[in-house]
Amino acid sequence: GLAFDHHRDLLMVVDSCNHRVQVFSCDDDDDEGFSFVSKFGERGNQPSQFEYPWSLAIDHDHDRILISDYANHRVQSWSLSDQSFLSSIGKQGSGDLEFNYPRGIAIDNHHHRIVVVDTDNHRLVFLSLIDLSFLFSIDGKQGSRPGEFEYPSSIAIDHDRCRIIVCDSDNHRIQVLSSIDGSFLLEFGSQGNQPGQFKYPDGVCIDNQGRIIVADMRNHRLQSFTPEGHHISSFDCRRIGKPVEVAFDEHRGLIAFTAGHRVHV
Repeated sequence: GLAFDHHRDLLMVVDSCNHRVQVFSCDDDDDEGFSFVSKFGERGNQPSQFEYPWSLAIDHDHDRILISDYANHRVQSWSLSDQSFLSSIGKQGSGDLEFNYPRGIAIDNHHHRIVVVDTDNHRLVFLSLIDLSFLFSIDGKQGSRPGEFEYPSSIAIDHDRCRIIVCDSDNHRIQVLSSIDGSFLLEFGSQGNQPGQFKYPDGVCIDNQGRIIVADMRNHRLQSFTPEGHHISSFDCRRIGKPVEVAFDEHRGLIAFTAGHRVHV
């Protein structure tokens, strides 16, 4: 996973198999565009350690970074200012503050919530942005009907339209839910390699026009869609690798995605 910190002109990248997060400066004067700043985390299951961290979200209001600690079945909180460890919540299970290989994480600022993709429980978990307490979940039922999930992987919040965009990976589709109550709104996509179809979509973001950009992993491409789910265009990543996660830099109009042990912009 990766996310832009617009307040500090940084790009934060979850370096999963190195069990850490790396931080880069978005340096317009540098030929590469990004320069290394710092890193934090190491492998383990103690506080401040990671076991295959997956995604992160930046909470400017509380000066912290929230990270899904995939194989430790928890969410960790780190200081945004000095990158020191703050706290962790969760353990393996299917209860209210339990997770089973959580992956995507995003912040819904309008409703003061954190939304976690609890992948192997086939659900979304909503936490309070204030104290990380459990609020509710959607509903954890495995399936392919509207509102059900099959190993969901990533989410993005469309604040302008009060919607949650979910990569329903093993159903090869995108689901759109209300961020107010989590109710189902629409879905698009099916398994295949034609425009508008997917093969294990793994990452999603929203650009400043409300377009939905999807990392269509095993089709080796990015696809963009209107807010209503109509296909716009594709970007071929075959020479690069399988795109896994994607982020949008609203200040520069850039799309960053991870593939082949690199970040591509």
